[in-house]
Amino acid sequence: MAETLLRRPAVEARTGLSRSTLYDWMKRGEFPQPVKLGTRLVAWRESDIDAWLESCEKRVRL
Repeated sequence: MAETLLRRPAVEARTGLSRSTLYDWMKRGEFPQPVKLGTRLVAWRESDIDAWLESCEKRVRL
């Protein structure tokens, strides 16, 4: 089964993060890296975003 890929607007909507925060956190290793689809085109694996969101929820519950 093919992995669903999410473009930046969908990732922003799911996470509530702005574009600048996404890229800053990626640079610091705190957010999943995107998959390069072309010269200027990237997307994130839905499973990576879901796992990241789940890890955030676990940290909040502790």
